[in-house]
Amino acid sequence: MHDALTSAFLTLHHGLPRQGPGSDSSTRRMMALAGPLPDRPRVLDIGCGPGRASLLLAEEAGAEVVALDLYQPFLDELAQAAADRGLAVRTVRASMADLPFPDASFDVIWAEGSAYFVGFDAALRSWRRLLAPGGVLVLTECEWSTDSPSAQARAFWDQRYRLRTRAENLATARAAGDEVPGLHELPESDWFDEYYSPLAERVQTADLTVPGMREAVAATREEIALRREHGAEYRYTGYVLRPHPGHDAWTTRPESAADRLGIRAVNLAAFPGPHEADLVEALRADPEAWSPGLSWVAEDSEGDVAAFALLTRCHVDGAPALTLGPCAVRPELQRRGAGSAVIRAALRAAREQGENLVLVLGHAEYYPRFGFVPASRYGIRPSFEVADEYMMALVLDPGRPVPSGTIRYPAAFGV
Repeated sequence: MHDALTSAFLTLHHGLPRQGPGSDSSTRRMMALAGPLPDRPRVLDIGCGPGRASLLLAEEAGAEVVALDLYQPFLDELAQAAADRGLAVRTVRASMADLPFPDASFDVIWAEGSAYFVGFDAALRSWRRLLAPGGVLVLTECEWSTDSPSAQARAFWDQRYRLRTRAENLATARAAGDEVPGLHELPESDWFDEYYSPLAERVQTADLTVPGMREAVAATREEIALRREHGAEYRYTGYVLRPHPGHDAWTTRPESAADRLGIRAVNLAAFPGPHEADLVEALRADPEAWSPGLSWVAEDSEGDVAAFALLTRCHVDGAPALTLGPCAVRPELQRRGAGSAVIRAALRAAREQGENLVLVLGHAEYYPRFGFVPASRYGIRPSFEVADEYMMALVLDPGRPVPSGTIRYPAAFGV
């Protein structure tokens, strides 16, 4: 979308009670369907806008909310409202397509009226990693309520977002490994009383001399007219989704002394030479590098080491950080989730120990699934030449400062 038109749409919506169909009563209904929740659930509200859901979750569910959006005025409005009410809401300006959070960071992922920016399928694929065990994903999705929509309705939506039926969306969720414990269809009052009526009033007073505003107003009027004429053909549905308990079946735990031979055997089997296996032993012998509780294994059904992940101490211009690796999986067990499971476990342990920055030099197609991004975004660089996409960083708590500068690895790495 053209920048001027995007800006006009945001201006048109700013200060309205909602930026899409919804209501406090629908949020409460979906909260009930998502329960029971932990006493103080960690919630990520993706595409939060001015944060009606964030405030409700913080106030009525006692949640610690991280509210994410790209539009800073929405975040400023939400931060002020939360502060005025003494609620635990922290705002983060970031794209929902590049979420800066480690795996298993949240008990609830909440997305009202925002998943369409990345698409239903992509949201299920990329957001699931952020859920802690037992977590729940709640999102609303616009979908056909008929198998034979009118040509006018189909032409409108095909240009903006290709709708599917509920049956298709349910099949997608279940194929992705999700259980669907609850659905909530938003009532018509969520469309007009809460959203379109205030928006229509705003349209009447819009300044059409603002660049892009004339086009934004025309598009808004077209959308409202379509809803009046063809609203029976499409609906918004709230989906409550839980990853199936068997989705991540690997048992993970910190290494014990009895695992050391098994860890060496896994590294020898996974790599063409002994370098990685020897490196692990050298790091274990270095008290400045070794961090107790940050060497993790995944077990096979016999309790033997199936996969291994190691975090050791490094520094970025003197500030403490961690480096991930070596990581290894027995060859016969590769591509079955053991490696991902043990890396996630090690990163969770680091977060629980109060660590904030993890660095990895590795495959650019693999590590972003855990939340890693190019380290250069933080002004972090290695002391040797390497392509930018292979040197990556993960910030475990985006609310804390991140050091910049040159990485100093443990001596055992030899760099």
